[in-house]
Amino acid sequence: MFTTRPEIAGTFGAVASTHCIASQVGMAVLGRGGNAFDAAATAGFTLQVAEPGRNGPLGGAHIIIIHDTKSNAQKGICGQGPAPAALTVS
Repeated sequence: MFTTRPEIAGTFGAVASTHCIASQVGMAVLGRGGNAFDAAATAGFTLQVAEPGRNGPLGGAHIIIIHDTKSNAQKGICGQGPAPAALTVS
C-alpha cells in the first residue's frame, strides 16, 4: 500500500496518532511491556514535541475507545468541549 507516511505494523497492539513518530513511540512502549494507557500517555507527550502547535497538556480528546475485557464491550469517551456544569464524578 502506498502512503505518504511510513507504515508502522506490530503483532501485539496498535497505536494511532497524527504523527508517525508518536505512533512509533507508542508502539515501542507496548513492545516493552507497557499497557494501552502507558502507550497513549507516551504518544501524547511525543506529540507535544513533534506537533506543538496542534497539541498541549490540557488539549481535548476527540474520542477515546476503551475495550472492557470483563464485559467484552467497547466504550467511547468524547472529550470535546467543556464539561457540563452539573457533571459529577462517581
